[in-house]
Amino acid sequence: MLASDNAQKRTGFLSQSKNMSRGDKRRKAIFEALHSCILNKGYAKTTLAEVAESAGMSPSHLLYYFKGKEAILEDYFQNIALQILERIASYKEHSPEEQIELWTELFFAGAGITKSEIGFMLECFGVAVNDKVLRKEKAELDIQCKEYLTNLFSETPRDKISNPKDCAEVCYAMLIGLRSAVYFDDNLTLADARRLYNNAMISMAGL
Repeated sequence: MLASDNAQKRTGFLSQSKNMSRGDKRRKAIFEALHSCILNKGYAKTTLAEVAESAGMSPSHLLYYFKGKEAILEDYFQNIALQILERIASYKEHSPEEQIELWTELFFAGAGITKSEIGFMLECFGVAVNDKVLRKEKAELDIQCKEYLTNLFSETPRDKISNPKDCAEVCYAMLIGLRSAVYFDDNLTLADARRLYNNAMISMAGL
C-alpha cells in the first residue's frame, strides 16, 4: 500500500476506485505513506512528520484528516479488515475444497503476500496490545474469520476433530503461527507454509 503501483499490487486491499473524492484520495495517500514508513523503519520509530512528508503534505495538513499516527493505523487496519471479510464472504458459494484453496491463497499466496507485508501485519498486532481501538478491530476480525471457518468445517466430514468450532480455532491458530514463522524462520518459505497449511486444513476437514 505504498504510493507506487508495485506496492499496490503487493497489498491489494485498499480501494482503488477512480471515483474517490479528493478527501478520500488524500486519506489513501496517508495510509500508503504510513505503510511505507512502517515497512522501512517500524511503527515505533515512524513519526507523524515522516508520514506527512511521504504523503506529500505538511503535518498540519495531515492532522486535518487524522488526529495522529494511531488514528491513521486504526482506520487503515479497519479498511484492510473490511476488505478481507468481503473477500472471504465471496468464497461461500464455492465447495468446501475450493473454499480451503481460496482461503489458503488469500493468506499465503495472494497478491500482496510477501515477507515484508507479513512483518507489517505483525507490527499492527504488536500495536494492538496497547491500543484499545486497534485491539477491538483485530478481535472483531478474528471472531468473524473463525465464524467463517466454523461454517466451512460444518460442511465437511471432519474425521480428525469432530466439532467444527474446534476445527476453526485450531485452523486459525495455525494460520497466525505459520505466517509468523515465515517472517522469523529463514528456512520456512511462504510456499512451504502454504503447503503445510492447506494440507492441514484438508486433513481436518476429512476431505
